[in-house]
Amino acid sequence: MVQLHKLISTGLGIGYVGKGGGTVAAAATCLCWYFLPGGGGGLVLWQVGVTLLITTLGVWSANEVEPCWGKDDKKVVVDEAAGMCTSLLFIPVTVPYLLAALVLFRFFDIVKPLGIRRTERLPGGWGVMMDDALSGIYANVVLQLLIYVKLF
Repeated sequence: MVQLHKLISTGLGIGYVGKGGGTVAAAATCLCWYFLPGGGGGLVLWQVGVTLLITTLGVWSANEVEPCWGKDDKKVVVDEAAGMCTSLLFIPVTVPYLLAALVLFRFFDIVKPLGIRRTERLPGGWGVMMDDALSGIYANVVLQLLIYVKLF
Protein backbone atom coordinates (compact mmCIF):
# COMPACT_ATOMS: atom_id res chain seq x y z
CA MET A 1 0.00 0.00 0.00
CA VAL A 2 2.90 2.37 0.69
CA GLN A 3 3.90 2.06 -3.00
CA LEU A 4 0.50 3.47 -3.99
CA HIS A 5 0.99 6.38 -1.60
CA LYS A 6 4.46 7.03 -3.01
CA LEU A 7 2.95 7.11 -6.52
CA ILE A 8 0.23 9.55 -5.43
CA SER A 9 2.48 11.76 -3.30
CA THR A 10 5.08 12.08 -6.07
CA GLY A 11 2.45 13.17 -8.57
CA LEU A 12 2.75 9.93 -10.56
CA GLY A 13 6.54 10.11 -10.31
CA ILE A 14 7.11 13.81 -11.01
CA GLY A 15 8.59 14.24 -7.53
CA TYR A 16 11.56 12.08 -8.49
CA VAL A 17 12.87 14.74 -10.92
CA GLY A 18 14.60 16.40 -7.98
CA LYS A 19 15.15 20.15 -7.97
CA GLY A 20 12.19 22.00 -9.41
CA GLY A 21 9.78 19.10 -8.94
CA GLY A 22 7.14 21.38 -7.45
CA THR A 23 7.20 23.70 -10.45
CA VAL A 24 7.10 20.72 -12.84
CA ALA A 25 4.09 19.31 -10.96
CA ALA A 26 2.30 22.66 -11.04
CA ALA A 27 3.00 23.08 -14.78
CA ALA A 28 1.84 19.51 -15.49
CA THR A 29 -1.35 20.27 -13.58
CA CYS A 30 -1.92 23.32 -15.80
CA LEU A 31 -1.49 21.18 -18.91
CA CYS A 32 -3.95 18.59 -17.65
CA TRP A 33 -6.42 21.31 -16.66
CA TYR A 34 -6.26 22.77 -20.16
CA PHE A 35 -6.57 19.53 -22.11
CA LEU A 36 -9.18 17.73 -20.03
CA PRO A 37 -12.91 18.20 -20.79
CA GLY A 38 -13.91 21.82 -20.44
CA GLY A 39 -10.39 23.07 -21.17
CA GLY A 40 -10.58 26.35 -23.04
CA GLY A 41 -14.17 26.80 -21.82
CA GLY A 42 -16.03 27.86 -18.71
CA LEU A 43 -16.42 26.32 -15.29
CA VAL A 44 -16.95 22.60 -15.26
CA LEU A 45 -18.07 20.92 -12.05
CA TRP A 46 -15.39 18.26 -12.37
CA GLN A 47 -12.81 20.94 -11.57
CA VAL A 48 -14.12 21.32 -8.02
CA GLY A 49 -14.35 17.55 -7.61
CA VAL A 50 -10.83 16.95 -8.91
CA THR A 51 -9.42 19.64 -6.62
CA LEU A 52 -11.10 18.11 -3.57
CA LEU A 53 -10.05 14.59 -4.57
CA ILE A 54 -6.39 15.51 -5.13
CA THR A 55 -6.30 17.46 -1.86
CA THR A 56 -7.87 14.61 0.11
CA LEU A 57 -5.61 11.97 -1.45
CA GLY A 58 -2.65 14.27 -0.88
CA VAL A 59 -3.30 14.60 2.85
CA TRP A 60 -3.68 10.84 3.16
CA SER A 61 -0.63 9.94 1.04
CA ALA A 62 1.64 12.59 2.56
CA ASN A 63 0.72 11.16 5.95
CA GLU A 64 1.59 7.64 4.82
CA VAL A 65 4.97 8.45 3.24
CA GLU A 66 6.18 10.66 6.09
CA PRO A 67 7.57 7.70 8.09
CA CYS A 68 9.61 6.65 5.02
CA TRP A 69 10.79 10.02 3.75
CA GLY A 70 10.34 12.47 6.63
CA LYS A 71 8.22 15.59 6.95
CA ASP A 72 7.37 17.25 3.61
CA ASP A 73 10.10 15.57 1.56
CA LYS A 74 10.91 17.28 -1.77
CA LYS A 75 9.63 14.19 -3.61
CA VAL A 76 6.12 14.93 -2.36
CA VAL A 77 4.59 17.16 -5.03
CA VAL A 78 0.91 16.22 -4.82
CA ASP A 79 0.57 19.34 -2.67
CA GLU A 80 1.67 21.50 -5.60
CA ALA A 81 -0.85 19.78 -7.88
CA ALA A 82 -3.66 20.39 -5.38
CA GLY A 83 -2.61 24.01 -4.81
CA MET A 84 -2.40 24.62 -8.54
CA CYS A 85 -5.92 23.22 -8.98
CA THR A 86 -7.13 25.61 -6.28
CA SER A 87 -5.44 28.48 -8.13
CA LEU A 88 -7.37 27.59 -11.28
CA LEU A 89 -10.87 27.22 -9.82
CA PHE A 90 -13.44 29.59 -11.36
CA ILE A 91 -10.80 31.07 -13.71
CA PRO A 92 -11.34 31.01 -17.50
CA VAL A 93 -9.27 28.17 -18.95
CA THR A 94 -7.04 30.04 -21.39
CA VAL A 95 -3.28 29.95 -21.80
CA PRO A 96 -2.70 33.49 -20.43
CA TYR A 97 -4.80 32.79 -17.32
CA LEU A 98 -3.14 29.42 -16.77
CA LEU A 99 0.31 31.02 -16.95
CA ALA A 100 -0.74 33.86 -14.64
CA ALA A 101 -2.16 31.36 -12.13
CA LEU A 102 1.05 29.31 -12.32
CA VAL A 103 3.26 32.35 -11.64
CA LEU A 104 1.05 33.60 -8.80
CA PHE A 105 0.78 30.17 -7.21
CA ARG A 106 4.52 29.52 -7.33
CA PHE A 107 5.16 33.02 -5.91
CA PHE A 108 2.90 32.42 -2.91
CA ASP A 109 4.17 28.85 -2.47
CA ILE A 110 7.84 29.86 -2.49
CA VAL A 111 7.66 33.17 -0.56
CA LYS A 112 4.92 31.97 1.85
CA PRO A 113 3.63 35.38 3.00
CA LEU A 114 0.48 36.19 4.98
CA GLY A 115 0.47 33.26 7.37
CA ILE A 116 1.11 30.54 4.78
CA ARG A 117 4.29 29.38 6.51
CA ARG A 118 2.41 28.77 9.79
CA THR A 119 0.25 26.09 8.17
CA GLU A 120 3.37 23.94 7.63
CA ARG A 121 3.37 23.31 11.39
CA LEU A 122 0.14 21.33 11.16
CA PRO A 123 0.65 17.63 11.81
CA GLY A 124 1.37 15.06 9.09
CA GLY A 125 -0.26 15.39 5.70
CA TRP A 126 -2.22 18.45 6.79
CA GLY A 127 0.98 20.44 7.20
CA VAL A 128 2.24 19.26 3.81
CA MET A 129 -0.96 20.15 1.97
CA MET A 130 -2.34 23.27 3.65
CA ASP A 131 0.45 25.70 2.79
CA ASP A 132 -0.13 24.89 -0.88
CA ALA A 133 -3.91 25.05 -0.50
CA LEU A 134 -3.59 28.51 1.04
CA SER A 135 -1.08 29.57 -1.64
CA GLY A 136 -3.62 28.42 -4.24
CA ILE A 137 -6.41 30.40 -2.56
CA TYR A 138 -4.27 33.55 -2.48
CA ALA A 139 -3.26 33.12 -6.13
CA ASN A 140 -6.89 32.57 -7.11
CA VAL A 141 -8.11 35.65 -5.22
CA VAL A 142 -5.42 37.87 -6.78
CA LEU A 143 -6.22 36.57 -10.27
CA GLN A 144 -9.97 36.97 -9.70
CA LEU A 145 -9.37 40.59 -8.65
CA LEU A 146 -7.20 41.27 -11.70
CA ILE A 147 -9.92 39.82 -13.95
CA TYR A 148 -12.66 41.78 -12.14
CA VAL A 149 -10.95 45.15 -12.49
CA LYS A 150 -10.03 44.23 -16.07
CA LEU A 151 -6.29 44.55 -15.53
CA PHE A 152 -5.88 41.12 -17.02
